[in-house]
Amino acid sequence: MSWLQKLQSRWNVKSINQVMVILLVFASTGFTVLFIKRPLLNYLFGDSAMSTSASIVYYILILPIYNMLLLFYGLLLGQFHFFWTFEKRFFSRLFSLFSTKNK
Repeated sequence: MSWLQKLQSRWNVKSINQVMVILLVFASTGFTVLFIKRPLLNYLFGDSAMSTSASIVYYILILPIYNMLLLFYGLLLGQFHFFWTFEKRFFSRLFSLFSTKNK
């Protein structure tokens, strides 16, 4: 069984082509986040050197930005349902992690 077939089975999608489109969405989202990092930090902190606080702010801001971009690219490439389900599962796990630590 190839790695694409394993992903197809794990993600419960119908075809290898759908797996390829999903991987393209993840790649596009990652590259977009990479390209917006410097302009975003320059806008927020000016042209000064990237400090530790700038990095912390970036990592806090990038989570919602990444997830919105993931849904946007998923919509553009016809995989919105997959990514909407993916996001719901991700955030339910994230919030359950925080709720169990507070108890």
